[in-house]
Amino acid sequence: MDELVREVLAGEEAWFVGGSVRDELLGRRALDVDVVVRDPGAAARAYARSSGGFPFALSERHASWRVVLGDGRTVDFTPVHGTIESDLARRDFTVNAIAVPVGRGEYVDPSGGREDLQLRLLRAVSETIFADDPLRLLRAVRLEEELGFELAPLTEELLRSQASLVGNAAGERVLAELEHLGPRGYRRLDQLGLLASLGGELDDRLDAFDSPRYRLVTVFKDNVRRLPVSAETRRYARVLLNAERPADGTARSIHRFRRVTEPWALHALAFVGASELAPVVEDARAGDFDEPLVRGDELGLPPGPEVGRLLAQIAEERAVGTISTRQEALDLVRRETTR
Repeated sequence: MDELVREVLAGEEAWFVGGSVRDELLGRRALDVDVVVRDPGAAARAYARSSGGFPFALSERHASWRVVLGDGRTVDFTPVHGTIESDLARRDFTVNAIAVPVGRGEYVDPSGGREDLQLRLLRAVSETIFADDPLRLLRAVRLEEELGFELAPLTEELLRSQASLVGNAAGERVLAELEHLGPRGYRRLDQLGLLASLGGELDDRLDAFDSPRYRLVTVFKDNVRRLPVSAETRRYARVLLNAERPADGTARSIHRFRRVTEPWALHALAFVGASELAPVVEDARAGDFDEPLVRGDELGLPPGPEVGRLLAQIAEERAVGTISTRQEALDLVRRETTR
């Protein structure tokens, strides 16, 4: 998984664990590597010196460290809790509870994770996994979708019985899991009783546009503000939630729609059920002008809302083809201001 880890930690008591072992066994590329070791800080600093990566403490509470490499990959170093077997017993699903010694050796697989990989099942390591960390309720759904696995029947039963705990997970972690879900994942959240607990609901717009942020707003609507989303995502949500379907596909209607929805006009079309107008919007974008015909300080008017209204009117008439020159724009202003 990472030969440099093997070189740096040669002779140390350390194991590759978690998703990186799972993905290697599945023949998937492991972008990020997890290592448990007796002294994570020392291991991370030694690895950073050899790799040229940047080390930092990931969690003081859990004494874990991360090294970020130049290509964006990460290697996490966490402390082993007791024996490697007892450490694995604290993990979520059996397929994530497999370890292999850094110095090479036999797999440590006390819960039968390799068999569950063959069966393509997500099985809980213990009955307390969701109570110990409610985020695992969402992670179960993400892994089902990402790996093409299914929850083992008893694990699904356990998840359903504890679905209400999902609201106890930290908002930032919840958001990170939701952003990795596709339509199938959201439907599974709904089926398992998790979505309602988070304030979301499904409708027929879910598949209308392929974008994590689109799905987030489509599912949570106004409740998206309850999640720790960025300021840009809040603006995106306002655009979609306030969007109105264009009256028709004319240049004027499309211009007015774009004026209040760009740069997310295509997303907004999907949200209002007008995706058939996407080619018209694309054509309008291709015809956008680099420079305005006139600027606000060239209208001979005092600064204020009237200047903005006139500039918007000029832009609209230019978009629909009724004016095309600076003089025509100034003539329009003169007519409007002398009425």
